[in-house]
Amino acid sequence: MACSSIALAGIGLGCKDSMGGIKEVYLIKEEEVTSVTLDTEGAAISAISCISTASWKTYKFRKGTSQFTSTMTTDEAAGTLSVQTDLELQFSKQETSKRLEIMAMCMDSLKGIVLDSNGKYWFLGMDYPISASAATGQSGTAFEDFGGYNVTLTDNSRQFPFEVPESVIATLTIAPAPVA
Repeated sequence: MACSSIALAGIGLGCKDSMGGIKEVYLIKEEEVTSVTLDTEGAAISAISCISTASWKTYKFRKGTSQFTSTMTTDEAAGTLSVQTDLELQFSKQETSKRLEIMAMCMDSLKGIVLDSNGKYWFLGMDYPISASAATGQSGTAFEDFGGYNVTLTDNSRQFPFEVPESVIATLTIAPAPVA
């Protein structure tokens, strides 16, 4: 019995053109997203609809500071499979505007889109909303130490994050990041 409509096809070696890290994250309150549609193969997102007054908020990151990691967990005896994606965000410098924004992130149920360093967009919150699982603020000790906030948002889903084509991103209302 086949449990998946996805057929094995193999994976080639590919080029050495992949980079780690993320550039931007777009977040929106879960209740502002009215639907997320997959393409006919169920492989990628083909549409995202939001209420007319909603806009995705933009968060930008310095290179080498933020990432997301997806981990699949299975239990053969229970017959279960799930994927947890941890989105680790670092915001330099502690200040009131960032503190308030981080508190809003931590209190709300969210959906998110991550722009990685390869120019690919990834959707978080497909099966359940993403939510804060950890946050810290720190001053550092030496002048060169990091001072700011670290936030982890967690997504629990049935699959790894779905890719969002640029054509879908172009249909979204995305608010620019505030000037720092």
